[in-house]
Amino acid sequence: MRKRIVAGNWKMNTDVTAGTQLAAELMTLLAEKPAPDNVGVAIAVPFTHITEVARCIDQKVICLAAQNCSSESAGAYTGEVSATMLKSASVMAVLVGHSERRSYFHEDHPTLARKVDQVLANGMRPVFCFGEVLEEREGGIQNRIVEAQLMESVFHLSETDFSKLILAYEPVWAIGTGKVASPEQAQEMHKYVRDLIAGRYGAAVADGTTILYGGSCKSSNAVEIFSKPDVDGGLIGGASLDAPEFHRIIHSF
Repeated sequence: MRKRIVAGNWKMNTDVTAGTQLAAELMTLLAEKPAPDNVGVAIAVPFTHITEVARCIDQKVICLAAQNCSSESAGAYTGEVSATMLKSASVMAVLVGHSERRSYFHEDHPTLARKVDQVLANGMRPVFCFGEVLEEREGGIQNRIVEAQLMESVFHLSETDFSKLILAYEPVWAIGTGKVASPEQAQEMHKYVRDLIAGRYGAAVADGTTILYGGSCKSSNAVEIFSKPDVDGGLIGGASLDAPEFHRIIHSF
């Protein structure tokens, strides 16, 4: 049975003190009511928080993730943070290709492929994000866009390395636009992606790949979304900043 995961993406929110308190509160809630069997929990925190959060969580309970890393291993790249640095700070997973990185920082397919390679080379798990924007969805080309994102950034991997990935589908068109992605639309894309993986790596790898839903997800809709057969959990944004709400989402399976 493939792993179910609920991952929180804090984005550029909280200072170090507030972030550490949030992580500690989540640890307390999970001690009182642990995650269901076969459900993993992760939090992707800002770079400034990593060391302090690592001290206050048990990574057998909560996996510590970073929100980004450099595509380069080392060198004169002022302001960048390498995968090696993150590994040395106890990070276990790294978000790659989040829609905000693609949109605001113009990260392209080759750059994201190098980031995936850097994360894997340092023994961490990439959480590879992908998805279409509103114009692409309205144009009916969402499948073509998603296939290109996977083909050009992760399908170069060997079967062994690909099996270490976590995927996260972001319906960018339904985030902050007033439009809603239905659970059925989420399932449709997740199934399409699983079929693509099966075509490239075989059914066993496809069946074992965790695919998260990265749309607007909260406790009020998580049960319905997570009930879909190809949706294996969520990459949670704003709701992950509220520990009791995030805890409720964790228990939505």
